[in-house]
Amino acid sequence: MRLRLLTIVCLLASPANALTFQTRLERVQWQVEGDQFECRLTQPVAGFGAGEFVRRAGEQAIFRLQSPDRWMGNGYATLLAAAAPWQPGRGDIDLGMVSVIGSGEIPFNSSQLQAGRLLSGLLEGRSPVVRHRTLHGGESLEVRLLPARFAKAYEEFRACAAKLLPVNFDQVRQSQIGFPSGDIALDALGQAKLDIILQFLKADSSVNRIQLDGHSDNSGNRLTNRDLSRRRALAVEEYLIANGVPKEQITLRFHGERYPVVPNNSEANKAKNRRVTLKLERGPATTTAAAAGSAPSS
Repeated sequence: MRLRLLTIVCLLASPANALTFQTRLERVQWQVEGDQFECRLTQPVAGFGAGEFVRRAGEQAIFRLQSPDRWMGNGYATLLAAAAPWQPGRGDIDLGMVSVIGSGEIPFNSSQLQAGRLLSGLLEGRSPVVRHRTLHGGESLEVRLLPARFAKAYEEFRACAAKLLPVNFDQVRQSQIGFPSGDIALDALGQAKLDIILQFLKADSSVNRIQLDGHSDNSGNRLTNRDLSRRRALAVEEYLIANGVPKEQITLRFHGERYPVVPNNSEANKAKNRRVTLKLERGPATTTAAAAGSAPSS
């Protein structure tokens, strides 16, 4: 009886004449899946597709809809943490707008802040609700997820998130390792950065090319700076090899002072220019090569 009453109240709470997508309460399911790289918490929505929370390694969760039939038109949708019908006196929480691109199966991604508030709302019995218009004709449209059986699934989602890597590919695909003035040895910060990258490389075997570009500031003469940049790149290469990276996957280049990221007009700026840039790529392994005069990758 309570399930039927709750379903009726939910439907009555929807805007008049809106095309509403919502799974029957007794059929609501939450699905959790993931690995070291990404975790997903999904509720299928009858007739529409699904709503899901996605958390990538190194990031907080976002919320998005999946709709293979592409119901939604371009524009901005309203995102709500709707009050539970059995808790009278509580209003909906308007979480703001999300930009919708109706041409794809995933029409939008929320911000991390919006997703966090939706997750908190679900634990309180609130429903994630998206209000927009249809792709053809502009009819009002509402997609609603229900909080039934959420608590257990959320614990599974958190357990999955606890096993995520500290970073994702986009965060480490191009990194910079800094060096003290005149020094060629890795400091503690540089080693810590490389350790995080190494952890990712051990998990993702599809990344099998690493390009190292050594740089210096303009404090010494050109020949000295060129040698410094070479020896810094070698220091990073040696650290990677010592920690299991095959030498044949590494390409090494050095450029001296030729490509500063900022002008060498202050000590702070010079510190930014004393660096080895590390670029990760997916593809066939390459052999090590030293190309002192070639331009660095962007």
